[in-house]
Amino acid sequence: MIALKKLGHSALHVAPIGLGSMSLKGGATKQNVEILQQAIELGINYFDTADLYERGMNEDMIGQALASIRDKVILATKVGNQWRSDGSTWDWKASKPYIIKAVEASLARLNTDYIDLYQLHGGTIEDPIDEIIEAFELLVKEGKIRYYGLSSIRPNVIKEYAEKSNIVSVMMQYNLLDRRPEVVFPLLEEKNISVISRGALTQGLLIDKPVKDYLQLTSGEVGRAKRNVEKLATSLGISKTHLLLAYVLSPSVVDVTAIGVRTLAQLNDLIEVIQRPIVLSENDRAELERGIRKLVYKEHL
Repeated sequence: MIALKKLGHSALHVAPIGLGSMSLKGGATKQNVEILQQAIELGINYFDTADLYERGMNEDMIGQALASIRDKVILATKVGNQWRSDGSTWDWKASKPYIIKAVEASLARLNTDYIDLYQLHGGTIEDPIDEIIEAFELLVKEGKIRYYGLSSIRPNVIKEYAEKSNIVSVMMQYNLLDRRPEVVFPLLEEKNISVISRGALTQGLLIDKPVKDYLQLTSGEVGRAKRNVEKLATSLGISKTHLLLAYVLSPSVVDVTAIGVRTLAQLNDLIEVIQRPIVLSENDRAELERGIRKLVYKEHL
């Protein structure tokens, strides 16, 4: 039985490995539905999507595939970006009227009466933040969403919502090569706000993909990190995937990591991680981080 973790100060209990569905493209294909159903059998109960993904088709797929077990899963989606009518790109639409309107379309596509976690999909310090918070609070009051959160890597935006709102989570990229989010971990922990990590597997660069530059890290630094991962994974007798996910989940503030998979084989690679969680020691973390520069945010501080 998988040990579930409480998401922030919410009443939502999530498995530490969640499924980020952006990688499942093409709608409710046979393979995509099989992946979602197999994920549930493995014990995954957190499914993350956004109205932006495939112009809503991704939400449609989730709604169709999980309708029969809606009460057993946690549906998380995002709002704030609106596709242009010509489909060329999208624009940021952070306003109370837009959020209140957009939730109706997401509810319909997800084939549900409520969304467990509704996340602002980005955000800037120039947004009408108080108004945006009012929109989310109204949706909670109306029962259309249970909780709301933020999907952002901007420290100044995260701090504003952590101080002013009832967000229960912040989704952000966090992995061995990108430890920048750690600057806001103390505040989030103080406010009992969970981190939902994304990008935990560093695009496969530390597993099986050719080494290349990553953010401000050189290919040489990435190669050093890869060697650290290979050495410790061998020592612990686990896969590199298992080790990278254990690393991301080791800070107490990180309660779930959303993993994108495209095939059943990739999903099956997570079985060991889910069924045999590993707790890394401080020494293990130090070994992995050895020789890797800790990057810092240079903007939005």
